[in-house]
Formats: sequence, C-alpha cells, structure tokens
Amino acid sequence: MTRLIPGQKPPNAIVETHQEIPMDQLSSKEAVASNNEEERQLSLWHVLVHHKGLVWWSLFFSVTAIGWGFDAQVNSAIISVPAFRKEFGYLHHGKLMIPAPWVSAFNMISSVGQFFGGFFCSSVVDRIGRRRGLAIGVAISCGGILGEVFSTHRIGFLVSKWIVGVGLGFYLTIGPLYCSEVSPVVLRGITTAGVNLGIVVGQLLSNAAIRGFGCRDDSWGYRGPFAIQLFFIAFFLFGLPFSVESPWYLARRNDVHGARHALQRLYGKSTDVETKLKAMLSSTADEAIVQNTRWMDCFRGTDCLRTYISVGVFVCQQLSGIIFVMGFSTYLFQLAGVAIYDSFDLGIGVTACGVVGTVVSWFVVNSCGRRKIFLSGMMGLTVCLLLIGILDVVPTRAAGWMQASFTVVYALIYQATIGSIAFVLLGEVSSTRLRAKTTALATATQSAFGIAMNVAVPYMVNPDAGNMNGKVGFVFGGLALACTVASYFYIPELKGRTFDEIDILFANRVSPRRMGHYLINHY
Repeated sequence: MTRLIPGQKPPNAIVETHQEIPMDQLSSKEAVASNNEEERQLSLWHVLVHHKGLVWWSLFFSVTAIGWGFDAQVNSAIISVPAFRKEFGYLHHGKLMIPAPWVSAFNMISSVGQFFGGFFCSSVVDRIGRRRGLAIGVAISCGGILGEVFSTHRIGFLVSKWIVGVGLGFYLTIGPLYCSEVSPVVLRGITTAGVNLGIVVGQLLSNAAIRGFGCRDDSWGYRGPFAIQLFFIAFFLFGLPFSVESPWYLARRNDVHGARHALQRLYGKSTDVETKLKAMLSSTADEAIVQNTRWMDCFRGTDCLRTYISVGVFVCQQLSGIIFVMGFSTYLFQLAGVAIYDSFDLGIGVTACGVVGTVVSWFVVNSCGRRKIFLSGMMGLTVCLLLIGILDVVPTRAAGWMQASFTVVYALIYQATIGSIAFVLLGEVSSTRLRAKTTALATATQSAFGIAMNVAVPYMVNPDAGNMNGKVGFVFGGLALACTVASYFYIPELKGRTFDEIDILFANRVSPRRMGHYLINHY
C-alpha cells in the first residue's frame, strides 16, 4: 500500500525494510521495491566507475543532439556568410541579402521535416527498436546533407533541408528517449541534460565552422559547414552495430533474454541484473502492449497532464526567444554595425557560454532540483530579453555592445536552466508506456513553434521588412513573463524519484507544484 503525506519534504533516501529473499522467490512488488532501493543507494561515482556501459551508450545516443544542434545553428548562421548570400541572394542598397521569404523558408523547412520525422520515428522505434530507428534517421540525414552541399538553386537547397529535418526528427526523439530509459535515478538528470549539452556543442561547432569557412569567397564558404555534418554520420555508422538496445523496449516486446543481455552489457558482467529485470518486467506487465497504444492515450486521464507538462517545457523554450537570441545573434550583430569577423567571434562566444551553462546544470540538477532551476531560469531570461529591447532604443555603439553582452548572458542562463531541464522533465514526466509518443509530440511541438518563429523573426528583424532589430526583445520578454507564471503552477519537482514513484504522484493527482513536498511511504 502506498500513502501520500502532504506538507513534508522527502528525505534523501526513503528507507524500505524487506527481508533478503532469493530472486526466484521475490514477488513482483518486492522486486520493484528492492530495485527502487538499489537505485536510491547508487552514487554517481559508483555508476561512473562500475557501470561504464551505462555512461558510454548514453553518451553515444546523446551525440544525436550534436547533429541536431549543428544543423539548427547553421540554418540561421549561414545567412551571415557572404558567399551564401552571393549564391542565393540579391543586392539591396549595395548589400548582399537573402529575401525575407527565403530566409524564413530556409529556416523553417528543417522544422517542418522534424515535425513529420518525430511522428514517423515514434512509430518506427516502437516496432523495430531504438538502434534500428536511429540507423534509419542517419540514412535519411546523410542524403539530405549531400543535397545541401551540392545544391546550387534555392528550391534544391530547400528540399535538401527538409530531408535533413526528417532525419533530425529521429535524432531529437531517440536521444532523450534512450537516455531516460537506460539511466538509473542518480544518472538520469545528467544524461538527459546531456542531450542539451549535445545541442549546445553542436551549435558551438557550427559557429566555429561558420567562422572557419565563412570568409571564403568561393562556394565552400557555405558548403564546408554543411559537409562537416558527415562526420556525425560516420560516427553513428561505426558505433551503431555495437550499440546496446534499450532494455525497456525489449521488456515490452516480452524479449526476456534480450532484456537481460542488454542490462548485463549496460551494468557490466559483475552486476546481478535479475532483480532489475524482474522489476522491469513487473512494471511493463500492467501496461498495454506498445503496438496497441494510440496517440489519444497521451491525452486521457492523468497522462493528459503529463503530456502537457512534457510538451509545455519546450513551448517555454521557444516563447522565451531562443531562436531570436541564439539563432539570429550573428546576423543581428552585423545589422547593428559589428564587423563580420567580430560578429562570427561573438557568435562563437555565445555558444561557448551555452556549453559552460549546460555543464553547470550537471552540478545543480541533482542538488537544486528541477523546479527551482526552471523557474529561476525563466525569470532571468525575461529580464535579459527586456534589457535587450531597452538597449536597442539607445542609439549608441556602446549600447550595441551591451546588447551583445546580454546575448551572452542569455545563453549562459538558458543552457544552465530551461535548456537542460526541459529534457530532464521530458524523460521523467512522460509515462513509460507512452514515452516514445510523448517524446515525438514534444519534438513535433518544438518543430511547430520553430516554424512559426523562423517565419516571424526574419520579418521582424530584416531591414527590408519590420526592421525591429533588438526591439524584438520586448516581444519575447512579454511572452517569457507569461511562461514564467504558467511554470509556477505546472513545473513539478521530481528530484530523486524513481519512475514508479512518479507514476504514484500523478495517479494520485498531486498538484505539480507540490510534488516535491510529498512523502511517499511504502509499507
């Protein structure tokens, strides 16, 4: 029996007393309780030293986020490359410029591909597994990247970017899904936040590639950054044949031998995985067979709230102006009068601070928890955006450099807080039987908002359109403030909770903002 006691904070470890019973005599409930206790007693250092398979394969699947981050950043930054504007643009008052409709099309088409790719991926990975699903995504991405490199016309380039987007829909669905499934409680926050680190590293590499190739006068000034993405393809092609399938997927397929083998490879030969296996089989026994779950199940009962929270954190990312500040920062610097070389360097600085912020999130996610980090991040971003807008009203060169400074601060706050914690919450809040579909919905929602933002932002900032420049900060500052208020009511604290305990909290309809203050007693 499980009892919830309101108004109390959970201790660091919830003590459960049970007799030592041989594995073959453990009941399903005892196996789950025993496994939960084992997970709570694991230290991060113990996992890093004794379960290297867990760390390595979580890292391997997190590399999907590097490919996604690289493409997302290169989409926006490539318009700052003169050779690209020369190939696909026109002269506007003596300056090479891409027409605003084509800027929007180039930036949104990848998100359109991701929208469909995420839904397609969900169906695929529930049928053929995470490893094979990633292989399909890699093949699709490879074809699109080659198209980007060799396209010489706007339409051909546009189609190639759509194909890459479909592959990236696989990337952004499989990475968080795999990391959340294989990681024990003490590692889960770090590996799921590691997905965001992959995105930021990809953005950093993208800006570095733009800096390295962008000043070339020939077509490789823009082809080079796209060609670099083939290194990610080579990495996956080499590692996928040796990778470990998610034991949760195998358990749901009733492949007991396969799940045992996967757990053994992840935890090491010296670890007895039988208790974990029986707990996993027990947790999946009451679930509907994955093939029989429907998309509408994500919006029924308590799963509806879990879906809204999982999707809502990514809506907050988009409405807080991430595409405006991070995606168009280099272009915005140039519009503000910053030299091309300096704008490239500033772009690298923005993403480098993002890497630092994500690493910082690793050190606070298990100590400060999810809710405090997310809320403080939303408040900090709101202030930064409003200051960017205010400084744009001041017509001085110093104000322009101050805008650039707040862009860097924004990147640091964003990646240390909501950028990382959104992936942590996605992995924890979504129910196990609907995780693939919920992750796909989150990917699709992020893509849909990305489409809207990539259409709107160029029209707002481009000199031949809205010409708002940094004043767009007022728009996103207001939206971020609204998201901060909503986050107060709906962002839960799930630090240290096992998946079984999270299920109990939602099943008992505990208010999300009070989940961190409920004690679950098992007796």
